[in-house]
Amino acid sequence: MDWQLEMLMILRTLLAASLGALIGWEREQHGQDAGVRTYAAVALGASSFGLISMHATAGNQIDTRIAAQVVSGIGFIGAGLIMREQGRATGLTTAATLWTTAAVGLAMAFGMYIVSTLTAVITFSILAAHHLPGWKKNVAKKHDHKEEEHGA
Repeated sequence: MDWQLEMLMILRTLLAASLGALIGWEREQHGQDAGVRTYAAVALGASSFGLISMHATAGNQIDTRIAAQVVSGIGFIGAGLIMREQGRATGLTTAATLWTTAAVGLAMAFGMYIVSTLTAVITFSILAAHHLPGWKKNVAKKHDHKEEEHGA
């Protein structure tokens, strides 16, 4: 057992879960169902699968099939979150950010610390920007304008 390698994998796993939790914290602060636990678990799982794919293969090659299945699996979960209510699609943001959070976990697993962190920060910023003053008014006006065009 290579303790140095094990400690590096533990660090990557903890960092991935922490970045996922940060994104989930933003969602939870604004009353969304998927929050800290969900996002941390997605990043943690993706990171763990990424680490497995790196170390469960022969030689120095990475088995990218595992990472590809993470992308597909999270896409499947995301598809289950998207619903249609009163003529509007809901759950799109949650599905998209869960998918992005899986990318954060995989990037961290592969040692892409900057890409992983930057992706998490950008995702957090996109979510937080929606709650800036004036944002909802502009979105509401756009929605009302569309209803008028369609005779609703």
